[in-house]
Amino acid sequence: MPSRLPSLTGLRFWAALLVVLYHLSRKVGGLPVLDPLAWYGRSGVTFFFVLSGFVLAWTYDGSPVPAGAFARRRFARIWPLHVLSTVLSLGADAAIGTALPVAAALWSLLLVHPWAPATVYGGNPASWSLGAEAWFYLLFPLLLRVLAPRRRAWLPVAAVCTALGPALWAAGALLPADPTVRGWLLDYLPLARTPQFVLGVAVGLAVRHGLFPRVRFGVAAAAVAGWHLLLVPWHAAVPDGLWWGPYSASQLVPAALFAALLVAAAQRDAAGSAPRLPGQGLAGRTAVRLGEWSYAWYLVHEIGIRCWLAELGRPAPGAAALGVWLLLAGGSLVVAAGLFRWVERPCERLLRGSGRRPGGNAAAPLPARAVRVVRQRRRAAADQASVEPSRLT
Repeated sequence: MPSRLPSLTGLRFWAALLVVLYHLSRKVGGLPVLDPLAWYGRSGVTFFFVLSGFVLAWTYDGSPVPAGAFARRRFARIWPLHVLSTVLSLGADAAIGTALPVAAALWSLLLVHPWAPATVYGGNPASWSLGAEAWFYLLFPLLLRVLAPRRRAWLPVAAVCTALGPALWAAGALLPADPTVRGWLLDYLPLARTPQFVLGVAVGLAVRHGLFPRVRFGVAAAAVAGWHLLLVPWHAAVPDGLWWGPYSASQLVPAALFAALLVAAAQRDAAGSAPRLPGQGLAGRTAVRLGEWSYAWYLVHEIGIRCWLAELGRPAPGAAALGVWLLLAGGSLVVAAGLFRWVERPCERLLRGSGRRPGGNAAAPLPARAVRVVRQRRRAAADQASVEPSRLT
């Protein structure tokens, strides 16, 4: 079974694009066709929660690491860029004259901000899901220890987690009528998102061991697209403020559709049938590179939108709005590329450590066979690192 799943990295870009378009539609607006389609693109966060469980299960099944080492790896992966984007967001707030959420920012640095309504947005509103991811990382070593040896439980657990999404959405009828409180309980509170992560873990284990039925990628992609198209007339008929509206449903219901998309992509990669030429398909060089930039893109794109609106306001509908969409999305993607190259990747390598032996200069030269083994292990570690997803919020 291959350790690398390049198509999953390619899918990360499209999930990030959903979230970017969501913010553009909600805050900038002005595009008659694209605006309604992107109105619920925040469901891309749900995709990333499922992806997180899937890839962590795929990566660490059969090769468990101590909880401390696992936590250090995940910390190195998400925290440096989280801190930088928080500083940039606070700087943007100061520059445009809005209130600085200093207390929320301090809680966000500890990755506990989504556990309370007052601090959920932290210093950078886009960072709320990092708190959920931190909670998932605490659960994962124990979750893997419990689930990994129980193959018969994987598909039933996935089925239960699939059912919990619609059940939580329906529970909105029992929650306070205040949409702010209800939205926090269903959309931001990490407990409400935990079934999505567990679904990813269970499905990832099943796919890795060949126990999941074959899923055609085109069918899974069409199901995801169909779900988002359904939200357009639903939104026209039911306001977001009502519990049976599509807002919370768009976050809680489609986890199984995203899981199916991940299954199809992973099965295609494992079979070696995904396109491999540069620029072709989700596994191509361009798609993978865009996927690598996606974490930074998500963390910084909303900051640019906020600054644009504070200085220039909303553009006129039509061509002007389209130009602003392209400028803000493209400009923030360029910034994300630079952050990935010069901040995210170097900081991750630094915090993970070089792995050198103490007193390495005095160590005796390794035999040729040992050198080959070390090189093989380093390549395996690189493959493992490449499959681990950057956290999107």
